[in-house]
Amino acid sequence: MSKRQKRIIMLAAVFALSFGIGPAANAMHIMEGYLPGGYCIAWGVLCVPFIIAGFMSIKKKLAEHRNLITLLAMSGAFVFVISSLKIPSVSGSCSHMTGTGLGAILFGPSAVSILGLIVLLFQALLLGHGGLTTIGANTFSMAIAGPFVSYGIYTVCKKANVNRKVSVFLAAALGDFFTYCVTACQMALAHHADTTIGGALVKFLAVFAPTQIPLAIIEGILTVVIVMGLESYAKPELKAIGFLKEAK
Repeated sequence: MSKRQKRIIMLAAVFALSFGIGPAANAMHIMEGYLPGGYCIAWGVLCVPFIIAGFMSIKKKLAEHRNLITLLAMSGAFVFVISSLKIPSVSGSCSHMTGTGLGAILFGPSAVSILGLIVLLFQALLLGHGGLTTIGANTFSMAIAGPFVSYGIYTVCKKANVNRKVSVFLAAALGDFFTYCVTACQMALAHHADTTIGGALVKFLAVFAPTQIPLAIIEGILTVVIVMGLESYAKPELKAIGFLKEAK
């Protein structure tokens, strides 16, 4: 990579961070103390097997191709920056992009569970975004459920010979939106005292939709742009993980 390309990447990172660490710093994924203790424990326990699988997946990939650590770190940085751009949506939560679709497409959904957990811990501790008590619920929705949907959609599209850019867009956008469907379910399960779980779910989804649908579309476009850049400057790494196997 040339010095000019490195400068461009550095400037882009600084520009993105300037937006990520800006106003609305008190907006949350699911904020500290918003879920009852039992739910916090249950979601945390549910994440454990995925975290273990993710650790083993990353360990195996890096053992086979040590040079992939840069691409893996970039995927984690993308999740951190893009998920820090927050739009308040409803009491106790917010709408924002997730960035996990990129990692799921490149490394598989299991690896993203580790990246997402690390990002959520840093955001909870340094940015006040999310919380430690709700780390399990936030990890399940953003770092497990969303990435598995993204990976599944991309795999299906690839087998159906759908255009690569369209496949990446659909995987990232739908994975992002599914994350918030899961978040709405989590909050509906915990907060439905004045209605049914189904009624609470409809209310949460209705509040999320106006902001999350356009954000999901934006994330899909951004992910396509990132992949196009990687195809130009990181071909050896993409070939090592099998992403460019079908390329001409």
